[in-house]
Amino acid sequence: MRVIRKYANRRLYDTQQSHYVTLEDLRCLVLDEVPFRVEDAKSGEDLTRPILLSIITEQEQRNDNDADVFSNNLLEQLIRIYAMGQSLPLARYLEQGTQLMLEQQRHMQDQWQQAIRHSPVETMQELAEENLRFWQRMMRQNQASDDDMPER
Repeated sequence: MRVIRKYANRRLYDTQQSHYVTLEDLRCLVLDEVPFRVEDAKSGEDLTRPILLSIITEQEQRNDNDADVFSNNLLEQLIRIYAMGQSLPLARYLEQGTQLMLEQQRHMQDQWQQAIRHSPVETMQELAEENLRFWQRMMRQNQASDDDMPER
């Protein structure tokens, strides 16, 4: 795992490559699926999550980004979720849903590169069926975890 140190002057230092890096450099590591950990240079505290959030914030603020992921409505809903007294399995749900979306995107790209073997309608039907199976599995898992929770 690559270690990135964050110094008090806000600079990020890649200990493996022995040079300073930017948030854009770290974004490229994420895209290349290179595992890394950002830590405070003095305390060693793990700062990976806040840095990843900074990368997302920077992406969302770019003027050339026509495909904003976080609409105002979605951000407001997330704030409401944080304000709820009980924790929800939202992180796992979002991770699994996002993973499914990425896998489907890769699948679609593979399909286009190999020349479409089915009609577009059949391809979309396969994706819809795959989505349905995924969400049915999620519902069963959530139901099972709800059944395991003690009554209040």
